[in-house]
Amino acid sequence: MKRLPTGLLPSIALEDSGPIYQQLADWFRRAIAEGRLRPGQRVPSTRALAGELGVSRLPVLSAYELLHAEGYLESFTGAGTCVAAAIPHEAPTRRLPRASTASATPAPRPVAARVAAMASPPQTWLKSQGAFRVGVPALDHFPHAVWSRLLSRHARHVGSEALIYGDTSGHAPLREAIVEYLATVRAVHADTDQLMITSGAQHGLQICAHALLDPGDRAWVEEPGYPGAHQALAAVGAVPVLVPVDADGMDVAAGVRRAPTARLAYVTPSHQFPLGATMSAARRIELLQWAARAGSWIVEDDYDSEYRYGGRPITALQGLDTDARVIYVGTFSKVLFPALRLGYLVVPKDLLPAFRAARDALDTCSPMLPQRALHDFIREGHFARHIRRMRMLYAARRAALQAAIRQHLPDTLHVVGAEAGMQLTARLAPGVDDIALSRRATQAGVSVRPLSPCYRGETRCSGVILGYGNVDEDAIDEGVRRLRGCL
Repeated sequence: MKRLPTGLLPSIALEDSGPIYQQLADWFRRAIAEGRLRPGQRVPSTRALAGELGVSRLPVLSAYELLHAEGYLESFTGAGTCVAAAIPHEAPTRRLPRASTASATPAPRPVAARVAAMASPPQTWLKSQGAFRVGVPALDHFPHAVWSRLLSRHARHVGSEALIYGDTSGHAPLREAIVEYLATVRAVHADTDQLMITSGAQHGLQICAHALLDPGDRAWVEEPGYPGAHQALAAVGAVPVLVPVDADGMDVAAGVRRAPTARLAYVTPSHQFPLGATMSAARRIELLQWAARAGSWIVEDDYDSEYRYGGRPITALQGLDTDARVIYVGTFSKVLFPALRLGYLVVPKDLLPAFRAARDALDTCSPMLPQRALHDFIREGHFARHIRRMRMLYAARRAALQAAIRQHLPDTLHVVGAEAGMQLTARLAPGVDDIALSRRATQAGVSVRPLSPCYRGETRCSGVILGYGNVDEDAIDEGVRRLRGCL
């Protein structure tokens, strides 16, 4: 190939930070990729380039050696160093074509069509850390010193078995501790082998969708409901069937009318998200009977049942299941802290191979160090004590929020579903744009989650979801005052 003469190199600007050889190598790669340096074109000698840049020759030599190894440059006896001839003549360019020129249309950059169904509108309420951020527990009341000590204990004495890939189902002692806890508090029937540690509840829903659903399968979802359930279904190409929710929870009869042979039903029976209803006993039995009759599965999301203020937590739907049709989903994000990223699934025994395969394909296993620390946190009694303290704290904060609403917004916010959890939902008058209100509240330093995005059908109600877990009583009153100003 004919070698082109050395051209004048564009100015190379070196930064004060970062190795010089790396900056030079990056510059040559970009220049070659963008077509500013052509195949066969000679480049300056290392001595000449070092003199032009006013640097030592050593970093220039290192850059050229790296570019030779990567195939960007090649050398010829008596001809010096050139851009490699194997570089395509029509190198892809990162520069956008001018609108006034007749340049070729760029190649398409396709993504999966199902991603559109997984996307959610901008969540402006997440930009504020004040009242009333949904899903965040009382972080300042978490026993940080205890947790730090437990983590340090395992970090100091970590063995090789904690540094390699763990069991797909999770740390066995932790699974045993969780099974005992669920049997006592939630009446869940399972043995240790049936419990799988996940990276949170959303990850558990993704595993369920991958293990149980094929593209085109229909699945019942609550309307309104948890947006993350729709994302999990969209990820596998399943078709959501919107089933209305009333004061008794999911309307099973309506689900049967709309999709009697649906493969799966996703429900939050203990504390419906976002309206807060508890599924009645009649509806629970009706749902279980439908699943057994249709050969379908039920995914029970029990995301915050530990916090119920009218007595003991409601028995889990899984505990009533006599046909092994329920997959139980739980999480530690609400009872401990979200960044822990640990949750769990309770899976019927015959589904375990499918769930392990799905889990292994998604992310293999959860980190072992926090699993070991959490096992000690449960076994040493810290977990039970923390839940008891938080139940009293959240009850007081719930009462403070209800009182503030009665005082400042009695005719504007109509509270529903305040009997459990760490948030309550309040409906707004028809015609009030809850998304616009959420944006305005963010500017006022208040995190208000709009209700309407939880609906997927044509009929939508306007409202707000207010979390009170991580906000003290004074801040609750001030937050409601600010919300009143936004309205």
